[in-house]
Amino acid sequence: MTTEESLRPQSLMLTFLGEQVLGRDVCVYSGSVIDVLGRAGVGEQATRSTLTRMVNRGLLRRQREGRRMYFGLTDRSTSVLRDGERRIWHTGAVNRQWDGTWTLLGFSLPESWQRQRHDLRSQLTWSGFGPLFNGLWIAPGEVDVSSLVAELGLSAHVKVFRAHADSGTDIGAMIEETWELSELAARYEAFRSRWLPWETDPPDADDALALRLRLQAEWLRLIRRDPRLPVRHLPEDWPADRAEKTFRSVHERLTPLADAAAERLLDLVPVREDPAPSPADQA
Repeated sequence: MTTEESLRPQSLMLTFLGEQVLGRDVCVYSGSVIDVLGRAGVGEQATRSTLTRMVNRGLLRRQREGRRMYFGLTDRSTSVLRDGERRIWHTGAVNRQWDGTWTLLGFSLPESWQRQRHDLRSQLTWSGFGPLFNGLWIAPGEVDVSSLVAELGLSAHVKVFRAHADSGTDIGAMIEETWELSELAARYEAFRSRWLPWETDPPDADDALALRLRLQAEWLRLIRRDPRLPVRHLPEDWPADRAEKTFRSVHERLTPLADAAAERLLDLVPVREDPAPSPADQA
């Protein structure tokens, strides 16, 4: 599967907005978005549909300037992008600061609540938890899941604790039994294999913006699937650190060309505090 096929349009859209709009109080012309995402492998109709869905979900605001429609961030999308920014540039892929604390979450749901059970397990997985036992999940560090549980309407059915393992516990074995380490390691190795050539091969100037967009979107997706397990309890040759060095090296190499391309290709306007536009407005 190619990188373009494996990345959802909304993931690329959010990455694009994080690069070009976040923190700048600007809106970007829909035609510019279509152009850049097209270079990253997303068709025009898919981009227009994604813009519309993101507006309807409160992730984007519209702003008309003459006959052109521009899109800017909302408080909700800003929060999402700030979280991604922290994960990429501050938290990192390798957990060397773990203090021995675990978050334990136990739940007991009625047998008929299959959808709620599926939703809870999915959200816990994205939050770095793994199934220690049936109905008891565990994550490294202190993980705040109060808003997640409340949003799912399961507060009365979930109990959360902080804990430390007994001195006789084999934490490495517990980690191997709870998380799919081989699958996660393979993802890091595959990422590094795909992007390693760009550490030395000069990119075409017109391709740099789309390449950086795909690079960052793919890296963010990868580290968001990583529960950030304590590195001292992982296999000795754990590949996350090497993959992160490749990400940073390629990003640094692409950035001057990508920034120059953005300056040339993007139509940006300042944010106006206007009343909300009509739902009939389209991308």
